[in-house]
Amino acid sequence: MAFELGTTYKKKTTKEPKNSSGSILKKEITVFKKPFPNKVKESFYLELSVLLKAGVDLKTSLELIEKSIKKKQTKSIVKQIYNSIISGKSLSEAVKDIKCFTHYEYHSLRIGEETGTLSEVTTQLGNFFHKRNEQRRLVVSALTYPLIIIVTAVLVVAFMLNFVVPMFEDMFRQQQIELPAITVFIIDMSDFLESYGFLLLLVVLFIISSQTFLNKLPKYKKLKDILTLKLPIIGSFTKTVYLSQFSQAIALLTASKVPMVNSIGLVKKMIQFYPLQHALEEIEHDLLLGKSLSASLEKQPFFDAKIGALIKVAEETNQTTFIFEKLSQQYSSQVQQKSKTLTTLLEPFIIFFVGIMVGIILIAMYLPMFKLSSVIG
Repeated sequence: MAFELGTTYKKKTTKEPKNSSGSILKKEITVFKKPFPNKVKESFYLELSVLLKAGVDLKTSLELIEKSIKKKQTKSIVKQIYNSIISGKSLSEAVKDIKCFTHYEYHSLRIGEETGTLSEVTTQLGNFFHKRNEQRRLVVSALTYPLIIIVTAVLVVAFMLNFVVPMFEDMFRQQQIELPAITVFIIDMSDFLESYGFLLLLVVLFIISSQTFLNKLPKYKKLKDILTLKLPIIGSFTKTVYLSQFSQAIALLTASKVPMVNSIGLVKKMIQFYPLQHALEEIEHDLLLGKSLSASLEKQPFFDAKIGALIKVAEETNQTTFIFEKLSQQYSSQVQQKSKTLTTLLEPFIIFFVGIMVGIILIAMYLPMFKLSSVIG
């Protein structure tokens, strides 16, 4: 997504032809991909802020951005916002009617319009989604290599159980020797994989493909998030990622003069992670009862003691936005460090696990051969 300032004040003189209905092959397929993902939002808000700061009006800015977009689904959403602006709606009202925009964005834009700081708010939203995208890239890069090793290990073990072990099994049957318990166990695993391997593969593929649906079930999502948080290394990394998103979101909202109770409520709706949502729900309840934010944060085990202490200082000095910005920077730095640590620690552990599995299979196959050679000797 990129725009040309040279075309800022050029108006459209011809209407775009409407797409003929009935050709489903011409429509962009977006089953597994969001039509307006966070990466596109980052570009959209940053480009909009640049144009607004350059003195371009909102309608023309949206028109320029819409012209620069190539993907049909993304283009149609920006066109929908543009048409809403033309019909007399504000930007916040326009995005409120579109499903892919959150309450967080709506309220941020609304406050920017009411205070005359829309260009600053769009800059903050662009930076917000930039950091979220950076964190997502860090998570993906930290987990990609270990996942590749795990998949390779599974394939190696499956190959040995399917092709190597049956060859040894035939030889052992011909010699009619008594097999050790470990060899019997490996042969049973090979027979099970041969009989039910395809069914097992279908079950694994079904579980992976059904994650989108399962994540919509509250009980499943709750259980998965709680278990993720308890995993060694990965749990700490996940917690740091969500603390970074929380502090960044609160910093943006408080900078826009959103009351703290409303900010907590908006972040609770935006960040889909049950342990954090549950903690924010209780904090929101405490704030409505008149308790301070620092006291509420200290009661929740999801937040570390550092946040409670710093927020207490922020409340006394009226520097809440500044403190949350600093917390966001610290947690973002920790996410980068922990992503590198995660890769460093998981790699040797997985390699060690693969070595153990392959070693057990080889030992199980060669033990009867040693016994056979001693009998022949």
